Amino acid sequence: MAGARLRSSLRLLANARYRLLVLASLGSGIGNWLALIALQIDVYDRTHSGWWVGALLIANILPAVFIGLLLGPLLDRLARRRLMIGSDLGRLAVFALLPFQSSATAIVLLAVVAGVGGAFFRPAVLAGLPNLVPERELPAANALLQVVDWGTTALGPLLGGAIVAASGPHLAYWVNAGTFGVSAALVSAIPAGLLQSERPLGRGRLADLAAGYAIVRGSRALSCVLLAWSIVMVASGTINLAEVFLARVTYHAGDLGFGLLWAGSGSGLVLGALGSSAMIERGLGAAYVRCLAIFALGVGCAAAAPDVWVGSAAMALAGFGNGGAVVANITLVQRAAPDRLRGRAFTLIMSANYAALGIALVAAAPLTDALGARWAYGAAAAVVACAALVAARLVAADGFDPKLAVDEA
Repeated sequence: MAGARLRSSLRLLANARYRLLVLASLGSGIGNWLALIALQIDVYDRTHSGWWVGALLIANILPAVFIGLLLGPLLDRLARRRLMIGSDLGRLAVFALLPFQSSATAIVLLAVVAGVGGAFFRPAVLAGLPNLVPERELPAANALLQVVDWGTTALGPLLGGAIVAASGPHLAYWVNAGTFGVSAALVSAIPAGLLQSERPLGRGRLADLAAGYAIVRGSRALSCVLLAWSIVMVASGTINLAEVFLARVTYHAGDLGFGLLWAGSGSGLVLGALGSSAMIERGLGAAYVRCLAIFALGVGCAAAAPDVWVGSAAMALAGFGNGGAVVANITLVQRAAPDRLRGRAFTLIMSANYAALGIALVAAAPLTDALGARWAYGAAAAVVACAALVAARLVAADGFDPKLAVDEA
């Protein structure tokens, strides 16, 4: 089985256009996660406030909520490659400006601009990917892309914690600016037509938006991702905000401990993605539910861990479940939505997910300040377990077959 997966990965990487997309994700991912650590530590050191850390995280995701709800059809009507390159160059400018900022307010405002770029880039990549590889190889292609992405999640935070501890956040910002330039250059080498099979004519903004809502509402697979992952995002917001407090206050592990927790999560994400294609082949819906249950267990163990080393191992387990669930999420949407509607399906679902994440970040700040990171993590574990139960119910319902939705479209 391992040999078969290796051969499948090598076959995918022989596809030059897919390889460019993977390399672009590798370059920008390392800098992106490195900078995320730097941003959170920078804001924390300036304010020592959960509210300000929450404001930073909300500012980064808020554009995705509004873009998906109001501008999602642009992912189908405009050239996806052009959107991706523009997103990279915009984020390059943001991180080149960050070293010159002197206040937490300015950092948060620039995070909003960076969030706009991310809100267009990620769904454009995922919507275009099915046009680069055969359908039978789509789960493996998603898994390999996520392995690379989450490999940077393990490496980037560890480097970020070390760099910030040694020299402050500014070097991390400069490195990240450079990686977005590299990513833009790599994406520009992919022919635009290979990321988009068709660009439908617009029927008016409201009609285009309604078409996206209809495809999500009419598909059990898409509805499952919309509901279950929005619940997961409530837990993720709590975890993201409380993690720096878990490392520095609860575990007394400092900045390096914060990096270790992120590295543990990233390592688990990589392993989860590696194992996801085999699980998906045995049943996409069942794999989704199983991964969510593992995610909940890992977060619960982190809440009870006595120190950062046990906590990092627990977060690796949580990351394993999270990684497999994300690959299943992506595959469900790609199979359930036709290319002419896939961009708006992704952005609409992401908007709902990010809205839930934003609400969670607002609620998590007073929860973490009042009760501490352990209780915040315990609550997050319970929420992910609820998401697994919701997904199990939807997967068991009649009509849950994403391949059928694609064929009918």
